[in-house]
Amino acid sequence: MVELTNRLRKIVASLDDAKARRETGMFAAEGTKCVLDTLSHFDCVWLFATAKWLGAHPLKLGEDKICQVTRGDLERMSHFSTAPEVIAVYRIPEIKSAPVAESLQLALDRVQDPGNLGTIIRIADWFGIKDIFCSAGTADVYNPKVVQATMGAISRVRVRYVDLPEFLSKSQVPVYGTFLDGDNLFTSPLSSSGIIVMGNEGQGISPEVEKRVSSRLTIPSYPVGEPTSESLNVGMATSIIVAEFRRRQF
Repeated sequence: MVELTNRLRKIVASLDDAKARRETGMFAAEGTKCVLDTLSHFDCVWLFATAKWLGAHPLKLGEDKICQVTRGDLERMSHFSTAPEVIAVYRIPEIKSAPVAESLQLALDRVQDPGNLGTIIRIADWFGIKDIFCSAGTADVYNPKVVQATMGAISRVRVRYVDLPEFLSKSQVPVYGTFLDGDNLFTSPLSSSGIIVMGNEGQGISPEVEKRVSSRLTIPSYPVGEPTSESLNVGMATSIIVAEFRRRQF
């Protein structure tokens, strides 16, 4: 069984920082559900858990990966205000598989809130979207808050960071963008394959990405003309738009 040293504790605690994640090539997942949902999908480096948790969850991991710790130890390593009973540290995987051209995909243009990114990954997982392409200004998918918010969906959805304008300029499928002055989502023609672009929480889609959009869409408020909220949260908007795309396929 692994011995918890000060050096090891500091490494785990440092994974809250994007630079540390890049340098170590590792990220952390916290909490029972998150760990159990991801354990079989990623290369586990270490698993830190209390004796009670290990007793309740027999795992097929080598002794060189398991470290029995106290709640106090976990509090010093956790990235959350309330420490869980288990933290797993994984290697950041290299995505080798190419996206399927004839499929529905998401592109995120500077979505900065970790909770929003995690929610969007869950939405993608629910609606069978396997690939998300993110601009450089989008939150880091391996941020502990993003990993937690995905509720295990990070295991099944591939998230890539690309030069988004360049990537979209090479697209062979329709590129849909969401705008306040776009065409009505519910009456517009929608294809079974394409890329749906969701923009920044406050500024929407950037001008550089907007140039690559072939179809502009909006979610109309109801009833038309009545005073309403200024806009929808990007996670809420993503769920409505993707649901309408999938509804057309049923």
